[in-house]
Amino acid sequence: MEVILHGVVLAFGLILPLGVQNVFVFSQGATQPNLLRALPATITAAVCDTLLILLAIFGLSVIVLQFEWLRFSLIIVGVVFLLYMGYSIWRTEPSSPTEGKQALPIHKQIVFALSVSFLNPHAILDIVGVIGTSALTYIGKDQILFTAACIAVSWIWFIGLTFAGSVLKKLDDSGRLMNLFNKCSALFIWGTAIYIAVGLIS
Repeated sequence: MEVILHGVVLAFGLILPLGVQNVFVFSQGATQPNLLRALPATITAAVCDTLLILLAIFGLSVIVLQFEWLRFSLIIVGVVFLLYMGYSIWRTEPSSPTEGKQALPIHKQIVFALSVSFLNPHAILDIVGVIGTSALTYIGKDQILFTAACIAVSWIWFIGLTFAGSVLKKLDDSGRLMNLFNKCSALFIWGTAIYIAVGLIS
């Protein structure tokens, strides 16, 4: 029980702070015409986190990040994707149940969810450094339980974010609040891209 609690608390501590991934998943729940249409972003983000957690615990991502040229390329591509994603979200208008044309299509949801998950070096290093290191204290069954707890928290969190966005949309009949949220989300994503780029330059 203690190992499961450790995994839950640790995973929530990493995933709870406001980040690009959270903002994007929430925005899809808020802007898609229904909850089902927002699931591609939700599932993609959760699957990506699952893979990152598994890689962190088995140590493969640590090996990959030792190559400086790969890390540099990852950051450059990530910044470009974030800038483009911010632009797309800025232009997205909240859709009614009968009008889904303005919401992000499925393929863009998946691509953007992949980009904010795999092209964010800070998020990868957090998962590798914190979850990966913590997992080293467990072996056998305890390590499996710890891993399962971290993954379960990730799935529950992203599904909850999508649902929260959908509920907020229903409370906002005019669509003005959601439109404002889209603008703020885009600004936050652009700010993150600039922050990462400045960190690379410095």
